[in-house]
Amino acid sequence: MSSSEAVKMLYLPETMSNWPWPRAINPHYEEVSAESNAWFHSFKAFTQRSQAAFDKCDFGRLASGPALTICAEHLRTGCDLMNLFFVVDEYTDVEPAPVCREMVDIVIDALNNPHKPRPEGEILLGQVAKEFWELAIKTASPASQKHFVEAFTDYLNSVVIQAEDRDNDKIRTIDEYLQTRRENIGARPSYVPGELHLNLPDEAFYHPVIKELEYHIADLIILDNDIASYNKEQAHGDDRHNILTIAMHQFATDFDGAMNWVCEYHEEVEAKFLDGLKRVPSFGADVDRELAEYILHLANWPRCNDCWNFESGRYFGKKGLEIQKTRVVPLMPKVHMDPTAKTEQVVVPLVEL
Repeated sequence: MSSSEAVKMLYLPETMSNWPWPRAINPHYEEVSAESNAWFHSFKAFTQRSQAAFDKCDFGRLASGPALTICAEHLRTGCDLMNLFFVVDEYTDVEPAPVCREMVDIVIDALNNPHKPRPEGEILLGQVAKEFWELAIKTASPASQKHFVEAFTDYLNSVVIQAEDRDNDKIRTIDEYLQTRRENIGARPSYVPGELHLNLPDEAFYHPVIKELEYHIADLIILDNDIASYNKEQAHGDDRHNILTIAMHQFATDFDGAMNWVCEYHEEVEAKFLDGLKRVPSFGADVDRELAEYILHLANWPRCNDCWNFESGRYFGKKGLEIQKTRVVPLMPKVHMDPTAKTEQVVVPLVEL
């Protein structure tokens, strides 16, 4: 094989080497994740092959990293939420914006009316959302319920914006992209399982410094997610919503040039988060204690997300742990996706490197 025919290798820098919070996992992970997956399987949301690919993603592991000390009931909410997120993601990724709007409106209705029976013949997202939230609110504090509905509604609305970009083949600027991606990465709703046992008052939860910390964590999740998912997305022709593609486009550079920019920005965001921690105001001893717990949950998220990218089969198949060490991955060839395969027939691709 000549060098020109050699498989192009992508280098994935180690962005999290200086992050102070170590990898850990909730002790209830295996048991609770299995319960959540059994619940999700009951919906038959995918074909057998796609469900097998979905299961290899091990979404319960993603939910179990940040909230290390929460009880099994609250971890169940976190695991169920990941299953809900990713079925919404798979179903909406292949639809035009008007269909996405119909789908997300069904989910929003289910969250706001969790005890209402879903209509006959409705897309199954409504029933998944209803059952998820009906169980979650049994043990969730009133404040956390309010925060979740707000954050998940923002996430769902941003999914429609992403579909509009897809329909129009639009590549955003970096600033525009981060603004919408902070919502559709799903970070804000994912913080809520860590506060289901807390009752943070509005003046603390909505304080500008706390919001700033949340958005810095979302940015770190976005950057590491986009680094890990780029290869799979470019193979499936769905990489216009990826920071690397956007940086290549905006700076008229190649993959390595874009990656250098992403790594520098990652370091900037890490520094901003650490600086923000020094500016968290005091709200009295009781609230400060709860707020410190919530902030620790935020700080655990980027480490957990980065490790899950390699530990699960979502982006690197069976080779994730090897790639985590070598930091190089072969560029995947382009794959033709069947544009007619939707809802229960949607193809969840199995990554084999």
